[in-house]
Amino acid sequence: MKRSISILFLICSIFIFSQITKNYNINGISRKVIIYKPNTKSDNLPVVFVFHGHGGNANFASRRINIQDYYKDAVVVFMEGLPGRKVPGLDPNGTMNGWQIFTDDLEGRDIKFFDKVFSEIHRDYNIDDSRIYIIGHSNGARFANVLWKERGDKITAICSASAQGGNMISGAVPISVWMYMGKNDKIVSFESQEKSIPIVKTNLGITTDGKLENDKTIFEGKNKAELILQQSDAGHEFPKQSLPEIAEFFKKHSK
Repeated sequence: MKRSISILFLICSIFIFSQITKNYNINGISRKVIIYKPNTKSDNLPVVFVFHGHGGNANFASRRINIQDYYKDAVVVFMEGLPGRKVPGLDPNGTMNGWQIFTDDLEGRDIKFFDKVFSEIHRDYNIDDSRIYIIGHSNGARFANVLWKERGDKITAICSASAQGGNMISGAVPISVWMYMGKNDKIVSFESQEKSIPIVKTNLGITTDGKLENDKTIFEGKNKAELILQQSDAGHEFPKQSLPEIAEFFKKHSK
């Protein structure tokens, strides 16, 4: 019995010490992240940044978008938004956590947050800059596209679920992109998200038809960039069942 308890304690300890919470001061405002550190030793660690949807937080995202369970060799950083983004019908007073949705709004507060964390993890870990990935859901997906536009030179691939970049990302550097859209999305309409597809294709230099695989269409672009377009009959939720494939998509691509 004592041995079983000891083993359980050891397992829990390994789990606890692989996860840390940190706060960063950005222009006098405390910003929170949860970082999962890989248990394996490596001199070149990939990084996955995760951005929750409007009204979410880092704790919830770490459970709902648990990419750390499928990309165990990566440093996974769950970042937390702030109030201030007003959303008609959902958060009219802007009291919930959210992210900037354009490159120049909210005084660029979330880009500054990303820049700070990006710099600090390079100080704390041996980071492989050829393998920097981003996952965003809803408002967080829109912010992932903001980062693609503004920091695309630092990013290898993104997964943008239930919100896309639209005209804002026109001319963004070619990187690999996983776009997820639910045909019954009542928050960000499927039709509005579809309008981003030709913009992403242009950015990636895609000129040929894609290859259909189940609910995904796979396109090849220039500089080995790849677009995976996933469309389902679901609503606004994150496609949690696709996380193993998203992890493999990330692992496949490096700069």
